[in-house]
Amino acid sequence: MSTEILSPMPGTIIEVQVNPGDEVVEGQELLVLEAMKMENPIVATTDGKIKEINVKVDDKVATKQVMLVIE
Repeated sequence: MSTEILSPMPGTIIEVQVNPGDEVVEGQELLVLEAMKMENPIVATTDGKIKEINVKVDDKVATKQVMLVIE
């Protein structure tokens, strides 16, 4: 079963720390979202493997936009 990691707020991706196929553990930092001049770490909500990454550095994201998928 896949888990989608959604953007909690609108902002800009300033760092992506994983690649497709990487194994991740719950709580691991996946990327950094800048919003309102603050850097917000986005972490894995489950253990698994990165299935897809839908954002890259400098992308603008909307609230609830799918950024990553973990399977």
